[in-house]
Amino acid sequence: MKILRSDLPHCPELHGAVVVIDVLRSFTTAAYALARGASEVVAVGSIGAARELRARDRNALAIGAIGGGAPAPGLDMGNSPSQVAALDLSGRRVIQYTAGGTRGLLACDHAGVLLAASLVCAGATAAFLRALAPPSVTLVITGTWSDRDGDEDHACADLIEALLRGDDPPRAPYAARVRDSDFGRRFRAGTDPHLPAADLDCCAAVDRFDFALPIRRTPDGMVMRHVRATATVDRS
Repeated sequence: MKILRSDLPHCPELHGAVVVIDVLRSFTTAAYALARGASEVVAVGSIGAARELRARDRNALAIGAIGGGAPAPGLDMGNSPSQVAALDLSGRRVIQYTAGGTRGLLACDHAGVLLAASLVCAGATAAFLRALAPPSVTLVITGTWSDRDGDEDHACADLIEALLRGDDPPRAPYAARVRDSDFGRRFRAGTDPHLPAADLDCCAAVDRFDFALPIRRTPDGMVMRHVRATATVDRS
């Protein structure tokens, strides 16, 4: 299996199996939402799209954040995994918009197989890919910005790559890299109410969940449902 790396600007060029990584915090939040009983997470490309979909489903929960992490205006709550982890989302649809992760999913419109990933489901993502055995996998880093090194996403990509190559490295160094990344340090600082330390704890919980997040394209957006690592992808 050939393992490649890419970033947000190159998402439209990607083919084959693609994993879009957003550790802080998009796909960590999505994983916690599904673990808390959400029926699905629908990733959309704009705040307007999230509001519109929310208006059509009054039982849905619309979450999201703009660049820098502040809650997206007009949605039910911000992109906070620690807040989501405290909710009972049984049977509810979650609508998600973020400046990085969901944008990456929507841009990967040529991917044959598409997954969302974060550190909390890195091992399951690798197991899912091993079972699928594609010729190549591209790992997309979404957290690199002019003021952020994105090392939280590189750490997740490094762990997935190591597992795909048959290694089984200690997990603690990957969690430490999330905490020590440029963005991670902003959560640790405790100076921004929209970047709580509890979110960082959620995001650094390596292999917290045993499911992967394959994506299904629908007219509403990119739909995530959790799938146990040994299952095969739904190509519909």
